[in-house]
Amino acid sequence: MISFLLSIAALVLGYLVYSRIVERIFGPDGRLTPAMRHPDGVDYIALPTWKVFMIQFLNIAGTGPIFGAIMGAWFGPASFLWIVFGCIFAGSVHDYLSGMMSLRHDGAGLPELVGKYLGNATRIVMLVFSVLMLLMVGAVFVYSPASILGKIGGGEITWFVVIFIYYIIATLLPIDKIIGKVYPVFAIALIFMALGLFVCLLIKMPKIPEVWNIGNMDTWIGSLKQNGTDLIGDYAITNSIFPAMFITIACGAISGFHATQSPLMARCLKSEKLGRPVFYGSMITEGFVALVWAAVSSWFFYSGGWKEVLPPDAVNAFMTDKTYNNPAIVVKLVCDNWLGVVGGILAMLGVVAAPITSGDTALRSARLIIAEFLKFDQKPIVKRLMIAVPMFAAVLLLLIWQLASPAGFQVLWQYFGWSNQTLSVFTLWTITVFLYKYKKCYWITLIPAIFMTVVSLTFILQPLFV
Repeated sequence: MISFLLSIAALVLGYLVYSRIVERIFGPDGRLTPAMRHPDGVDYIALPTWKVFMIQFLNIAGTGPIFGAIMGAWFGPASFLWIVFGCIFAGSVHDYLSGMMSLRHDGAGLPELVGKYLGNATRIVMLVFSVLMLLMVGAVFVYSPASILGKIGGGEITWFVVIFIYYIIATLLPIDKIIGKVYPVFAIALIFMALGLFVCLLIKMPKIPEVWNIGNMDTWIGSLKQNGTDLIGDYAITNSIFPAMFITIACGAISGFHATQSPLMARCLKSEKLGRPVFYGSMITEGFVALVWAAVSSWFFYSGGWKEVLPPDAVNAFMTDKTYNNPAIVVKLVCDNWLGVVGGILAMLGVVAAPITSGDTALRSARLIIAEFLKFDQKPIVKRLMIAVPMFAAVLLLLIWQLASPAGFQVLWQYFGWSNQTLSVFTLWTITVFLYKYKKCYWITLIPAIFMTVVSLTFILQPLFV
């Protein structure tokens, strides 16, 4: 627990100190933002700062800092170090500067920014790459909530249809009609869940692996097997810490997906000086959520915590049934046991609402990126439909393939993880060139860019884990 508490303190210190250094390097000023210069009532709408923060937080969070941290904890306490250092020096810098660059370029999307600083050929590659990844996000984040809701009642197919219809509506309507009203509620629930679990951790003070035992991987795997969790141990054995952990834990440390979401909020900010709390601050908040779940899952897996939260008749099943080793199941078991009825509701919001809200903003981003490339004005609903109809057809085909293939979800998730981190590579290099061009300290993104380039190249050369 000492490592966990030090990690929390480091995140807070990172925001108080390093975020100001990054802000000073960029130099926000008093110029008018895109939302103030030309509001269009659809995507360019000035919103209250607290609401922009909540939407940004939920856009980038979803289930990423929960599921990623749970799976990342299988690699031991190295996950704490990656979340802290990745979040402060890579992820938050990535999110802040990509958002601020969008502000400076009239709310431009990621492909346009890449094209301006890395060339038109890279822009085309980035356009295709980012749209494909966003469509994958839409498909991936339909699957898990529909599966969970289907087990409660109504059947999976019914929920697939319901979520898909919601995606269409949320993608097409003005941002303040659904996203601006619903997202803050879900974001508050996600934060309260993390705070509730944080308090429980402080009360219980469970014994979990510490970072100074980071080289003792054999002991961790032995602990997993001793507690009966052989299936989880197999994942950690099959995938070494480098590069698998840096792909598995994405949203809690650094995620290229965030650079597709920051322009959405860059179109809603009233002032450039609000960028630090909104972009950098929301990523630090996400890092906090990831650290909480990394600690919880370390207790769950390594200290036999699962025995405390499982019904007695399910203990034997946990040792052999892969369905019990699903991150969504971990979330529900822990929240129900630690937080009671309220926890059950928050868990449901976390594993159901959060991925849905990541999916709809991903598809909204895809629509805007395509519209920007085609020079389609998005104020008329007809032009929004011209882009959205083929886009949703592609997501539907991905979803059908995912359902038809036994390993479809696992394969798609790993490609999503890789493409997510590869997107951060493009973004970091773009920001580095921007900083270099304007004679600013480019080292703050050059070092993370080199590191994430090595991670992405190394991971794609390895076989998939299914």
